[in-house]
Amino acid sequence: MTLSPLSRRLFLRQATLSSAAVGLAGCGGISALAPPAPSVYELTPKNTFDANLPKVTWQLLVDMPSANAGIDTDRIAISENPTSLDYFAKVAWVDRAPAMVVGLLVESFENTGKIVSVGRQISGLRANYVLQPEIREFRAERWPGEPYRVRVRIGAKLVRFPQRTIIGGNSFERVMTVSGPDFGAVIQAWDDALGGVLKQIVEWTLRTGEQDDRAAGRPRR
Repeated sequence: MTLSPLSRRLFLRQATLSSAAVGLAGCGGISALAPPAPSVYELTPKNTFDANLPKVTWQLLVDMPSANAGIDTDRIAISENPTSLDYFAKVAWVDRAPAMVVGLLVESFENTGKIVSVGRQISGLRANYVLQPEIREFRAERWPGEPYRVRVRIGAKLVRFPQRTIIGGNSFERVMTVSGPDFGAVIQAWDDALGGVLKQIVEWTLRTGEQDDRAAGRPRR
């Protein structure tokens, strides 16, 4: 086959690029050209609670929290004003925010030492109550003229099973000021804000469920 001068130049150029790519692959060059992986962060469960919490004999399941699309992601959100939502670059949560929060909720309940059994709804365990959380705000805020802070707000409904009766609902919020200029201070404020909300949810759930359980006259163990 005879190539025209233009076709021959294009063929030679493509062959040169292909050879270069093979060479890069052989020496790890393609990996070197890839963007760096983001820094990954996780938050911690709550482990300090009111000593007067009731010790309950019923079992609890925790639903996967619902959240809007801006929250249901592993990206770490920041707002520059009340109606905007953006994300920090080159950082991420260890999991999508709802998946991270449900794990921390379950661990926090376990850390109380006040409940017989608690697990995620997907576990398929039988339970007397199901907690249904909704993550409403989960972001850093850097609004003009206001302190740099982190806001966490989670709504919760407690449902009695098998009747599927909602026995209570509430909303829990915590806002923490970021104490320093580095990103570690943002994560620390986030951990403190979420920790405060986890504490409120756990204590409210145990008290609300126990009050309902006693009113229903279920035999005590």
